[in-house]
Amino acid sequence: MTDPDDLTARARIRDAAMRHFGEHGFERATIRGIAAEAGVSLGLVRHHFGSKQALREVCDAHLIKLLRQLDDQVPADYAGDMPANPVAAARIAVGPYRDYLVRALVDGGVAPLFDEMVELGVRRLVAADRQRPDPPTVDPQVRAAIGTAMALSITVLHQHISRAAGIDILSPESDNLLARALIDLHSHPLLTLDEAQAALDRLPPEGN
Repeated sequence: MTDPDDLTARARIRDAAMRHFGEHGFERATIRGIAAEAGVSLGLVRHHFGSKQALREVCDAHLIKLLRQLDDQVPADYAGDMPANPVAAARIAVGPYRDYLVRALVDGGVAPLFDEMVELGVRRLVAADRQRPDPPTVDPQVRAAIGTAMALSITVLHQHISRAAGIDILSPESDNLLARALIDLHSHPLLTLDEAQAALDRLPPEGN
């Protein structure tokens, strides 16, 4: 039977590791530093997680769990009643781990999280493609990967976005603004599909 105190200790160490990884990066982070951050012994960290790599995998798995919970809140057709602003829900859920996420993305980490986001995106795109009057010309895996990168770029580049927008784009006060900006961008593209396809068709063949 699992000791509830062990679960609490594991969560405390995991969150401390995410803060430590976010500040120092994975390569410079140490088990000793994580133990100090969590206020526990070095031996307890090794007892629960064994190695720094195993601890990072647990951190990534925690983010994936949060991602799945957020995805469950979004109706499959985007037209149903939402329990909350999805931007606000994401900020509340992921906000405490933002530094970890940004550092890992820049350093080439969190591959499991990225892959999970792509997989969730593929499922939604495949369902949406069935309702499209025009067949898509790009594989849903590619579209989902690019969409994932665009979504994550807001977190990575939030300081630049905030400077341009004149407001902290990841603050509670910006939840509605960011949600409306994303809706406007996706629902009002700069080019129509026909215009964009025609522009591509006018390009010279590759290699010329």
